Amino acid sequence: MVNPFFQNKGPVKIDKILSFIKTENKFENLEDEILDIKDLVSASNKDITFFHSKKYQHQASTTKARYCITTKKLSNLLPNKCKPIEVDNVLVSTAMVTSIFYPNAITDDFDFQTLNIEKTSFNNSVNHGQNILIGKNVKIGLNCSIGHNTIIESNVVIGDNCSIGSNVIIRNTFIKNNVSILDGCVIGKKGFGFFPNKDGNIRYPHIGIVIIEDNCEIGCGSTIDRGSLSNTIIGKNTFLDNQVHIAHNNKIGENCIIAGQVGFAGSSTLGDNVMIGGQAGISGHLKVGNNVQIGGGSGVIKDIPDNSKVMGYPARDLKKFIKENK
Repeated sequence: MVNPFFQNKGPVKIDKILSFIKTENKFENLEDEILDIKDLVSASNKDITFFHSKKYQHQASTTKARYCITTKKLSNLLPNKCKPIEVDNVLVSTAMVTSIFYPNAITDDFDFQTLNIEKTSFNNSVNHGQNILIGKNVKIGLNCSIGHNTIIESNVVIGDNCSIGSNVIIRNTFIKNNVSILDGCVIGKKGFGFFPNKDGNIRYPHIGIVIIEDNCEIGCGSTIDRGSLSNTIIGKNTFLDNQVHIAHNNKIGENCIIAGQVGFAGSSTLGDNVMIGGQAGISGHLKVGNNVQIGGGSGVIKDIPDNSKVMGYPARDLKKFIKENK
């Protein structure tokens, strides 16, 4: 369930893909049709994927993708059945190929098809305030409430016993049961994914969604970006304080507590029972283990193993930090 809300324009012939990214790679069957672009783990033998860093060599070694956008140095790490497409810049080429399959996922214009809730079937089934707008393909469960001036745009599923505050915008999101979204949150918008270019930055299409599991609370003014080629997930019973930013593709575990003004760059994974103090920053593509405690104001720039307590910049063992700052 990576992209249920975005229309896939596939299949696309490999010849078109090669010509679009202007690569010199050659294959015998240029009429070969590719159904979709997916990450290394979820790709099938009818899909294309990408591999840009040795950090993902384990996933690359077992991918089932038919083709993989990668570099010459990394191509030998792929399985024999996966044909490498060698390029100079993997991420730029991946963005270009994704835009072929999902051209409508690049922009995030407002939903002009919304209706006032009083004109929808939710008028009598949802406890709501004034000036609520509802888009198409929206489902709302039992015993839910929505505050004033909130917009539930197209492609949102909300479970039972959920409370959505005032001045909230939600799109491309699955919200499970017993979830509270407090005032001023923005959930499901595209992530900060682009590649700098002197002639104009190249936008990366975000075709994933946001999934918020049961019993979560999202604090006032927080933002949760939808995923690019995978989903952004908030695990069960996790509470976010006010003004927390969760970037695209992050996977937050269960029973986590994240204090105010914490920021996550993209594609990091947080284990279960993690506690993070206010104004800490988590860099992208990292793995934070289970039962980890991160002190306020810390900067996490490398993986943190299970059961660790860290603080400072760069974040390091708490006892070592205290000793160094006596």
